[in-house]
Amino acid sequence: MFTYYLRLAWLSIRRNPILTALMVAAIGVGIGACTTTLTVYYLMARDPIPEKSDVLYRVLVDSWDPAEAYYDGDQGTAPPFMMTHQDAVALMRSDIPTHQSAMYRSAFVVESDNPEIAPDTYSARAAYRGFFDMFDMEFVFGGSWDAAADENGELVVVINRALNEDLFDGKDSVGRELKLSGTVFRVAGVVENWNPIPRFYDLNGKFRDSASLIVPFRTAVNLESDINGSVSCWKPEDINSFADFLNSECVWIKFWAQLDSPEQHAAYMDFLNGYSQEQKSLGRFARPIDNRLIDVMDWLKFRKVVSEDNVVLVGLSFLFLVVCLLNTVGLLLAKFIGGASLAGIRRALGASRAALFKQHLVEVGVIGLSGGLLGLVLAALGLKAVRGWFEDFEKITQLDWSMIGLALGLSLLASVAAGLYPTWRVCRIAPARYLKTQ
Repeated sequence: MFTYYLRLAWLSIRRNPILTALMVAAIGVGIGACTTTLTVYYLMARDPIPEKSDVLYRVLVDSWDPAEAYYDGDQGTAPPFMMTHQDAVALMRSDIPTHQSAMYRSAFVVESDNPEIAPDTYSARAAYRGFFDMFDMEFVFGGSWDAAADENGELVVVINRALNEDLFDGKDSVGRELKLSGTVFRVAGVVENWNPIPRFYDLNGKFRDSASLIVPFRTAVNLESDINGSVSCWKPEDINSFADFLNSECVWIKFWAQLDSPEQHAAYMDFLNGYSQEQKSLGRFARPIDNRLIDVMDWLKFRKVVSEDNVVLVGLSFLFLVVCLLNTVGLLLAKFIGGASLAGIRRALGASRAALFKQHLVEVGVIGLSGGLLGLVLAALGLKAVRGWFEDFEKITQLDWSMIGLALGLSLLASVAAGLYPTWRVCRIAPARYLKTQ
């Protein structure tokens, strides 16, 4: 019977191609607008590391200006989002977290032994070995460096698969030498390309790729490597060397810790409070103690990765869809009333109102799915336009299967909702009204 209804729907569509095209266009435009905004919102707001986002914490300690809070916004005051070098090194001495790492973003010029590969600058992450286990990074070859490399600042590096493909043709490069900004490093391991969306652990460039190189934190500091991130200082200091900068009150290092249990969480918070109290006794940390452990999703909310503008755009796109559906209701009503004579003949031949209702809803569903397919095309064009306007949005403007399914489901649901009243109206018309004219 469903196949029969599909055939009737096709015949009806062919009888009124212009009216049908208008309905498909109205639904398609509405679905395209909704899918575009929903895709951006969905990729912005999703959990970037769902398997452990509730046990990974951004660590904040308040070493800021005693006269003014670092952050004072609509969510209240907050300590610095980063920390000083001396505080980061001190916190790394704790054995409470399961894994932990201080980190900052840098860059190196990579020079290959292959003369056909020109030197090029690649982004780098200076971190401790806990970085790999904490974020469940998958190794293709080798593994992370050992604890001695962290302590002594050894010249070792972990590269990602993409860089390994470029430099070593994708082969096992563990133990190979790699010259970074004139210094020879040894490749300790190759990790799978890892690009969480958003890049929660470093929201400066929250939708960009992760670094191609990861080097020991102490190594990067010893080499005085570039700091490609925010640096904030709350007081004037006499800084004449990199060593002076490391001993300053400037904040520039991000710190993450994995705490797997409430007991760990409580113990680590006690450790942070104790450390702050100790620094107070040394003449630092003049502000009231305000240490914080913020998990991944709360951190994204606090930093407003999904802005209010994004939410408003989603709301406006759905309102636009409603306007498109109201137009579709009028077009369906005109189409169905115009074909009411055929419905009357079917009723006279014994078809029930329920059968007519199903027949017209199938036709509405066909129109809706057609509009959904058009909407996907329009959404793809819309997302391409967004990529052109915002360079960093490339990773959050890609349609995946979940959004394709959502778009088609939404188009079907919206079209059926729009078709209920016109279908009910045509099924209520008495067949005798049209029989005399046939």
